Amino acid sequence: MHLFRYLLVFIFIAVGTGLFAQNNINTEKFEVSGNCAMCKKRIETAGKDAGAKSIEWDSSTGIATVTYDSSKNSLDKIKQGIAEAGHDTKEFRAPDATYEELHECCLYPRMDAEQEHDHDHDHAEEGHQHEEGQEHNHDDDGGHNHDHDHEVTGVVVNESEKGDLTPITEVTIFWLDNPSKKVKTNENGVFKIMHQKPYRKLVISHASMQGDTIEVKNLHEVLVVQAKNNTLQEIVVTRRQKSNYISKLTPNRVETITAKELFKAACCDLSESFETNASVDVVSSDAVTGSKQIQMLGLAGIYTQLTVEGLPGPRGFASPLGLNSIAGTWIEAINISKGIGSVANGFENMAGQINVELKKPHNSEKLFFNAYANNMGRTDVNLNLSHHINEKWSVGLLLHDNFMYNKKMNFSDNGFRDIPVGNLFSGVNRWHFENGKGIIAQFGVKFLHDDRIGGQIEFNENTDKLTTNKYGLGFKNQRIEGFGKLGYVFPTNKHRSIGLQLSASQYKQESFFGLNTYDNEQNSYYANLLFQDIIGDVSHKYKVGASVQYDHYDEDLKRVNSNNDYAYNFGRKEAVTGVFAEYTFSPSEKFDAVLGIRQDYNNLYGWFTTPRAVLRYEPILGTTLRLSSGRGQRTANIFAENLGIFASSRAINGLANLASGEHAYGLKPEVSWNTGFTVDQSFQLFGRESGVSVELFHNNFQNQVVVDFENPREVSFYNLDGKSYSNSLQAEFRFMPAPHFEARMAYRMLDVETEYKSGKLQKPLTAKHRGFMNLAYNTHSGWHFDYTLNVVGKKRLPNTNSNPVEYQLASQSDAYVTMNAQVSKTLGKNKNFDIYIGGENLSNFYQKDPILAFDQPFGQHFDTNMLWGPMTGRMFYTGIRYHIK
Repeated sequence: MHLFRYLLVFIFIAVGTGLFAQNNINTEKFEVSGNCAMCKKRIETAGKDAGAKSIEWDSSTGIATVTYDSSKNSLDKIKQGIAEAGHDTKEFRAPDATYEELHECCLYPRMDAEQEHDHDHDHAEEGHQHEEGQEHNHDDDGGHNHDHDHEVTGVVVNESEKGDLTPITEVTIFWLDNPSKKVKTNENGVFKIMHQKPYRKLVISHASMQGDTIEVKNLHEVLVVQAKNNTLQEIVVTRRQKSNYISKLTPNRVETITAKELFKAACCDLSESFETNASVDVVSSDAVTGSKQIQMLGLAGIYTQLTVEGLPGPRGFASPLGLNSIAGTWIEAINISKGIGSVANGFENMAGQINVELKKPHNSEKLFFNAYANNMGRTDVNLNLSHHINEKWSVGLLLHDNFMYNKKMNFSDNGFRDIPVGNLFSGVNRWHFENGKGIIAQFGVKFLHDDRIGGQIEFNENTDKLTTNKYGLGFKNQRIEGFGKLGYVFPTNKHRSIGLQLSASQYKQESFFGLNTYDNEQNSYYANLLFQDIIGDVSHKYKVGASVQYDHYDEDLKRVNSNNDYAYNFGRKEAVTGVFAEYTFSPSEKFDAVLGIRQDYNNLYGWFTTPRAVLRYEPILGTTLRLSSGRGQRTANIFAENLGIFASSRAINGLANLASGEHAYGLKPEVSWNTGFTVDQSFQLFGRESGVSVELFHNNFQNQVVVDFENPREVSFYNLDGKSYSNSLQAEFRFMPAPHFEARMAYRMLDVETEYKSGKLQKPLTAKHRGFMNLAYNTHSGWHFDYTLNVVGKKRLPNTNSNPVEYQLASQSDAYVTMNAQVSKTLGKNKNFDIYIGGENLSNFYQKDPILAFDQPFGQHFDTNMLWGPMTGRMFYTGIRYHIK
């Protein structure tokens, strides 16, 4: 709270002392979407017409540098003039009619004005998604490359005395080394010609103009040939698309994983979508249920807010198995924001936010099909369909079916299935409406059915369930959700918009673990109303709104056929209503300050306040500094979030007291403060774009529900009495050592400690050190090669000294290395068919003792919660992808 006050004081002092004061003649930088020389000419002309003294747009970065007289004009007016000429800026979207009339070479990927990465209010403009650094369908070679066949694309235009650019038709183009094969420009001045090694020089000729011979230095660039004074000459290049990038202009640090990045691995579901990412870990929760959880900043996934297009994702009871329900092929992009986010997103964010953008019916493929199979017996089938009904309506269908029927997969040879067998089916039906007059609506329904059986290989559910014949476990999960979004952008003021987000869901789980049964049901309802506008100009923006989250939880715990049978019911109704306000101060493209505050009322715990602040500063071009701080709060669901406790012989300490406790198990809500500082530096290395990032985050709990495994015979849940914190340091280096070759390397160090009843200890089963490397290489002939290396350090293991010697574990696990690799090939005339083959955990490292006392599954020392490494060894897979645009 003190740091938040200090940030407020800093901003007001800075403003008061004139830190951001400007002279009448100002120079500013901002992002403008475009592709080529024709775009450059159009942008710079529009900027000058709108009042800029000078303007220069860099096609390689998309950044416009503008000088203007603030006493006579505003930067906002210049940006609006550029947008009206057909080029999106962050604040203004070009009219659709103007954009569609641009030259075909200039049709850049659209940028949603005021919506880029701002998923807390994507109700208004959820159309085309702009990717920072995206180009016009070409990858950056970064240098000479003439050793393979490739189709070279270019455009020929004429510049008049007034500076207008018009396409030239019937221009002849051929390779100097092969004059027999000629092509001509079409009605838009565009040409395509196949390159053959080792050709380097193109001849451009026209009957009424002086020709030119051009050396093609980069096969991946769109060549722009401009005629002036009857002379043809080459002038400009294009921009490069990134599969993983960090936005430089948003106040919050948002790392975006695109669908292109997801294709570097099989990514059958969301839990597998972070394999090529250094920021998020995905680990198995225990050794028998197959459930996985994300970890960020050294904290469990329950402290990271998971949203799907700004709406609540699988949460509460659904969180342990929720990652498996979202198919990787459904995903358009994943946005990862570490630390504290916007108050408009809610109050539960404590370690960060992961927002998943699904494919939308109005801008995705008509058909996308994926089939996957691995040597362990798993198969996945995905089908995406979309259809434009008319100019206003479109509909989409996303389907995912997962099968696992190999009952005998058991790498550790302990007689237990490494992965439960069964079937998971999920689907999404969604509709999109846009009337072109400011109204955008989306609505749909999601469905999940998951039915799996695990335990000992010989377990038969019909004869062995809830007996001591053989140990088994199983769960049947069903979730259905309806969602809707309605947004309106005021036609007379594009900065002003209002939006409503709605969702309602029901989740049911029926499960058994040996002699234990655990059933639950959750009914949830969510609504978020948001209004945003500016105060005077775009330097001062604000959002205000109100939200309500209602959850009805019901849990039944039973133990049968044993000496300590029990039956308990836990139920609660929790409603949180609140209002919020957020102010953004952006005096220039170099600085943003975001101050937000929420006031909520929880019917169980009363009033609470959530303040948050974010600062972004770019002292020089290419260097971005960010500072964030704020508060988060959540209510723990101790049983659903720790399913593995039922799959062991550990007793739940004080179960009767938990059942009779007030509110949620008699425990307080979890509260923490998160503060983070990040530095992102971009630069040129080997003539190509590179970057370094350093992140520091500190999370300090004022209260936490401690999950204590330090007694091997029991598990305890209690309120924190002392200190609990996490410190995270991560450094990442990104560069392109050669054309077509991308490399990312990262190192992370975690210091996570909690005050247990037995003393202050490092968090168990969490690696203090981790190293990461991802290499990606692709060719023009459609080959893609990807390799990922993870080095995971030692982890502290919970104390087992009171167990018999044969059931005791070391105080620390081993360090280990895993390697994944994939090779894919794009085929077909339209390049719409992919074949891929890959392997995971190629180092074949797996934990040899994932289950403690596996030989006595109904004994007092049986424990499935001591999982610190991979459950399975080397695995190979193959698959196909096919799409129709």
